[in-house]
Amino acid sequence: MANIKSSIKRVEIARRNEARNRAIKSEIKTYVKKFEKAVAENSVEDAKKYLDLAEKKYRQAEAKNVMHKNNISRKIGQLTNKFNAMSN
Repeated sequence: MANIKSSIKRVEIARRNEARNRAIKSEIKTYVKKFEKAVAENSVEDAKKYLDLAEKKYRQAEAKNVMHKNNISRKIGQLTNKFNAMSN
């Protein structure tokens, strides 16, 4: 356990950020799963809705430095390719 006041504060901040990041990543995973389910059911409207929501949440995670921007771009590209393949 940290003894110095500044390091105690940093530990608390790290815990707070970890909780926030975990919640954001969980929310993104939920939308991705809903998107995958809509693609499996060939529901274009639902798939488009969840694709847009997932992309929005990914961009918000990028802005808050929860995930790396290249990782996010790759994931959004993969989801978009699945959607485009489904609609053809």
